[in-house]
Amino acid sequence: MYRRLLKPFVWLVTLTLVVGLACQLGQSSTPTAPPTEEKVIEPTATQPPEPTPTSEPESGAISSLEDAKAAIIQIEAEGTFVDPEEGWNINVGKRGSGFIIDPSGIAVTNNHVVTGAAILRVWVGGDTTKTYNARVLGVSECSDLAVIDIEGDGFPYLKWDEEPIKVGKDVYAAGFPLGDPEYTLTKGIVSKEKADGESSWASVDYVIEHSARINPGNSGGPLLNPKGEVVGINYAGISQFDQNFAIARDEALPVIEKLRYGTNVNSLGINGLTVSGNVGEYPISGVWVRSVASGSPADKARIKAGDIIYQIEGEVLATDGTMKDYCDILRSRAASDVMSVTVIRWFDLSLLEGQFNGRELELVGYFGSGSSGDQGGGGGTETESGYIAVTDETGTISVEIPVDWVEVDGSAWTYNGTPIGVAISAAPNLQDFYDYYDAPGVFFGASSEFAKYGGYVQFLDYYTGPDSFNYRGNCSYRTGQRYDYNDGIYRGKFDYFYNCGGQGGYDAYVLSAVSIENQGAYIIIIIVQVPPGDGVNVDPITQHIWDTFLVGKF
Repeated sequence: MYRRLLKPFVWLVTLTLVVGLACQLGQSSTPTAPPTEEKVIEPTATQPPEPTPTSEPESGAISSLEDAKAAIIQIEAEGTFVDPEEGWNINVGKRGSGFIIDPSGIAVTNNHVVTGAAILRVWVGGDTTKTYNARVLGVSECSDLAVIDIEGDGFPYLKWDEEPIKVGKDVYAAGFPLGDPEYTLTKGIVSKEKADGESSWASVDYVIEHSARINPGNSGGPLLNPKGEVVGINYAGISQFDQNFAIARDEALPVIEKLRYGTNVNSLGINGLTVSGNVGEYPISGVWVRSVASGSPADKARIKAGDIIYQIEGEVLATDGTMKDYCDILRSRAASDVMSVTVIRWFDLSLLEGQFNGRELELVGYFGSGSSGDQGGGGGTETESGYIAVTDETGTISVEIPVDWVEVDGSAWTYNGTPIGVAISAAPNLQDFYDYYDAPGVFFGASSEFAKYGGYVQFLDYYTGPDSFNYRGNCSYRTGQRYDYNDGIYRGKFDYFYNCGGQGGYDAYVLSAVSIENQGAYIIIIIVQVPPGDGVNVDPITQHIWDTFLVGKF
C-alpha cells in the first residue's frame, strides 16, 4: 500500500566553541549574534562632533580624529552562513566595520566580515540615507583581511600612522559595534606591541593588544592615533578580560597592497574558524566552514558551508584550537598548487576526500565508523539503550532514534515545493518508510508557517486524512478516540492506528503538539510507524521518541 511522500533532513551533535570574532549579525536579521563574546556596550564611549550628513561624502584625506568618522564605514554582508552553534542563518545580514583608504572607494575590513556573502551593503560615515554596494577585491583568510571597492568615488579617506607603535601610545577604536548605525569611538592605550596572533579564525605573526573597548560589529574598523591616522585594524575582543586586539599596521600593509589589486593571500575561499570536540569516543578537530566564496578553490573542490576541513596534505588541523597549521600549509604552497583534503560533512558525518585545485570531493566513508560509502547516510551521537541522537540540518530540532534506523534525512520540510519548516526523517530504509505502511520509521517536523493557519487539532486531522498520509483510510482505529498529550514542555493530541495496510499490519502514532510556553510559535508533527504492539500501551520506540524530541529557537 503506497502513501503520499512528504519530502522532509540531519545534522548532529554540538561542538563546544569559544571564539572572539568582533562582527555582528544585523539588527534586521532574525538570528542573534554569533557566539563570539559577551556583548558589553562600552559605557565610556566618546562621541566626536557629528558633521551634518550629506547625500555624498566629502572627498579628501582626513587630518583629525574628529573628522575620521567620515571615512569609516558600516558593512552588512548578506548571505547564508552556517554557524557551528546556531546552525543555518539563511539570507541574514551580519554587520561589521571598515574604513576607506583611497578616494576611489577602496576600503579595508576583515575577511570574516565579507567572505561568502551574496550582497555587500555599505553606509559611509554613519549616514544611513545612502546605501552603497561594494565588491570584494581580495581576501586573506590567515591575516583576516579583506579589501573591498565601494561604488562611486570622491570619498574621504584615512591615512596610515607613520610613527612607531609603542606601549602606552594613545589609541581610539572607531566603528559601528553591535549592528548599530551609531558611530562610536572608545579610547585606550597600546598595552602590548606584539601579542600572539594565533586564534581560532586567523594566524597572524603578531597583533596589537590595546585597551580601547571593542564589541561585536567593530570587526574591520580602524584603530586610530590622536590625529585620526590608522594604527591597525580591529578584529577581536574578549570583554570579560578587557582584552582588545588589532592587526598591526606593519603586518597588514603588505597584505593590503596585494589584496587591493585582486590577489588573494593565503586563501582557499572559506570563511572559517576552528572547532573541536568528540563524536562518541572519537575526537574531532578542524576548520569549520561558515561560508564559501563562489569560484574559489574550496568551491571548485565542492566544499560546502557546514563542512569541517579535517586534513590538508595528511595534516590533521586545529589540534591546538588555532588556524596555525592550516595557515602554515597555505604559506608553504602557491595558491595554484594541488593539495589533498579530507572533509567531514557535519550533517551526516560523511567522510570525503579530494583535492584543492584538483579532483572534487568523493565519499569514502563515515567519520568514526570505519564504514564504506555504501551504507546509509545517517549520523548522530550514540546514547544509551540502542538509540542515537540526531538533529535536522539547521540544528533546530533533535530526537533520539533506534541505532538501526541508519538512513537519516534532515533536509528542509517543504510543502508544494516551498520550505515551511524543519524536519527529520529516519528509518532502516527511508524509501520504504515513505512508500509503505509496513515499514518502520519516523517523521518529525516543526513549522512556524503552519502555526499561522490553524491549531494542532486541525493539523492532526490533515496529516491523518486523505490529503496526506491517510492513515484513517488505510488503517484501523477507534472511531472518536483521540488521546491527550502533555509532557510538561509540549501539549497536544495524538491518534493511534493499527492494522495499517491490512490485517496484522503495522501500528502508527501521529502526534500534533505545540509549545506550552509559546503556543503560537510553531506546530509539531511526529509520525511513527512500528511493528504491531499490544494495542494498550504506547510502543516503546514511539515513547522514547516522544521522551527525547526537542525544538530549539526558530
